[in-house]
Amino acid sequence: MADLFEAAGLTPHAPGPLADRLRPQRLEDVVGQDHLLGEGGPIRRMAEAKRLSSMILWGPPGTGKTTIARLLAREAGYEFQQLSAVFSGVADLKKAFEQARVRRAAGQSTLLFVDEIHRFNRAQQDGFLPFVEEGIVTLVGATTENPSFELNGALLSRCQVFVLKRLDDEALQTLLAKAEAFESRPLPLEPEARQALIALADGDGRYLLTLAETLFNIGSAKPLSTKELGQVLQKRSPAYDKDREEHYNLISALHKSIRGSDPDAALYWLARMLTGGEDPLFIARRLVRAAAEDIGEADPLSLLIANAAKETYDFLGSPEGEIALAQTVVHLATAPKSNAVYKAFGAAMAAARETGSLMPPKHILNAPTRMMKELGYGKGYAYDHDAEAGFSGQDYFPDEMERRTFYRPKGEGSEARIKERLERWAALRSGRGGS
Repeated sequence: MADLFEAAGLTPHAPGPLADRLRPQRLEDVVGQDHLLGEGGPIRRMAEAKRLSSMILWGPPGTGKTTIARLLAREAGYEFQQLSAVFSGVADLKKAFEQARVRRAAGQSTLLFVDEIHRFNRAQQDGFLPFVEEGIVTLVGATTENPSFELNGALLSRCQVFVLKRLDDEALQTLLAKAEAFESRPLPLEPEARQALIALADGDGRYLLTLAETLFNIGSAKPLSTKELGQVLQKRSPAYDKDREEHYNLISALHKSIRGSDPDAALYWLARMLTGGEDPLFIARRLVRAAAEDIGEADPLSLLIANAAKETYDFLGSPEGEIALAQTVVHLATAPKSNAVYKAFGAAMAAARETGSLMPPKHILNAPTRMMKELGYGKGYAYDHDAEAGFSGQDYFPDEMERRTFYRPKGEGSEARIKERLERWAALRSGRGGS
């Protein structure tokens, strides 16, 4: 074994990464997750009672999922056994379950920690069920993906889901202070650079400690400025997975910021998506939808602008075409809002499904043949252009269907004029005997 260490340039007692050396030894030492581990927190209560339930720990990278599982097993007196869904297969699962069964027969409980549990397919996830139900293992799964989408309902029904928070600035500052105390020296950073380092970590405690270790190792004689820090450390790409939950979270945030008439927030979420590598045409499609769904007739120009932005991006590409997306985001966010057309169309679709195959009233049917004229097609039709005020007030619904009002303009922007016209026409229709 010593030869292997020497071949790797290490000694058997070589120190591990700083993040491993600073791994908490007690649950109360874990930072940033007080809602779970603090006084009265659900995981804290389990540890104190020494009776654990199966659970899923869901949170971003570097928030302490593995550490919590290891400490939970230690403090509750369980044997800790770890598997990674990335590197493990059916044979590994069978071996782990058999070992847990042997321990149980000897009176020892097993906490089976499965990292990246969402990587197991549905059949593999189902394989956990009998062993969890029988109490052979207490399952603690860790995932960075939304369990509702990535894990079987049957497995979720047997586990509690605990959400770990992205580490905030205060928690990350605490980690840096722990690192400095462990190294017995301060980080060589000016105050602004220290804050930039925290921003660079993006809520990931493990990554922050990796960056701190790099700074300790370079041994700078003077504190580094923000610019010098950027030269030493490579900028990290924002956490963004275009085919998973973050993709839908951010596009939802963009759409709802537009709906909420907040151009600044909308621009921020647009920038987040673009820096994360999102397809700009996917964003353009959502902007077209927002124009139709949330603005509608309050500002009909919005739909044209959204489509023009898509055409502009097609023509210019990145990054020039992204300016058209930004312009559209600002226009949509600052435009008057109305979902009246969106709601009216939904109501009309429901009425169409409800009423089936009702024919239009005969007076609005064309009569190109003599037989159709004899059947009454077109009889009594009033040509609106010849009517007083250009409005006949006739009923255009099926004879068997009472008139319904689907479109109710809210009076915002251009819809204010539409609302006035509709109210005037309704009064004329009523006065001329229309339904």
